[in-house]
Amino acid sequence: MIRLRPPAGSAHRGALIDGQTPGLSRFARAVPPGTTLVASALAALPVVADAPVLPPFGLLVALGWRLLRPELWRAWMALPLGLADDLLTGQAPGTAMAGWTVIFLVLDVVDERLLFRDYMLDWIIAALAIMLAILWGVLAAGSTVQQMGVFLPQILVSVLCFPLVVRLCAALDRWRLRR
Repeated sequence: MIRLRPPAGSAHRGALIDGQTPGLSRFARAVPPGTTLVASALAALPVVADAPVLPPFGLLVALGWRLLRPELWRAWMALPLGLADDLLTGQAPGTAMAGWTVIFLVLDVVDERLLFRDYMLDWIIAALAIMLAILWGVLAAGSTVQQMGVFLPQILVSVLCFPLVVRLCAALDRWRLRR
């Protein structure tokens, strides 16, 4: 049986202001952006590879939080998170800022249009967002269309890692709300 979630559009968001529920501590409010920043910092680990295979963990965690808790962040939250990701990963400033903001805006539109979302639809949405973000980053870095095939393993690994990241975000969400 597929469990469906209610839509996360503006009517649903009206009860909360930027995801800040009364009674949540500062720590509970800092866990989602903090985990996204820590995930972005994983790019600084000394991993040697011939081709890009590591997924963009910052983007995966941001998508995980955004799809798990749509009321948590507005679309503007992608700007500071994207800037931090650009600075931590060494990309040109503005690459993740622009890409993540477009993704968050599209997710807002999808939340408005779809009546219900299930797990498989979230995975498809995330797969498209991951693919577009990686291809956007590649093109922004100055690569050509002929070099896109090198990034297919990274896209595949990222899409396959997304369910694990969502489970981690869900576990962190349960933990932060209990505290």
